[in-house]
Amino acid sequence: MDISTHRSGQALVLTIQDSRVDAAVAIDFKEAVRNAAEMESGSPVILDLSRVTFLDSSGLGAVVAVMKLLGSDRPLQLAALTPPVAKVFRLTRMDSVFTIHAQAPGSLKAVG
Repeated sequence: MDISTHRSGQALVLTIQDSRVDAAVAIDFKEAVRNAAEMESGSPVILDLSRVTFLDSSGLGAVVAVMKLLGSDRPLQLAALTPPVAKVFRLTRMDSVFTIHAQAPGSLKAVG
């Protein structure tokens, strides 16, 4: 799982470079995000999903697991969901659990 990191204000932005987050990569995804987030502890984390075009239930579970791993004092936010990924979050009502931004950091605008 390829993840790039950068800072935007106080937030740590993790950009998922792969196009799929599914059962085949869910464990690698969790580990990669955990490792990247540990490098810069304490700041909020924004997961940029602009390159992800497929997310299944295992991928959704991995995103939720990352949120739990970070804890309530370090919120996980999502950004730039592609239409198929946004649909998964909407259908499972997880869009009410996460703060979701229309665009990746730089020009963040909250959705909903």
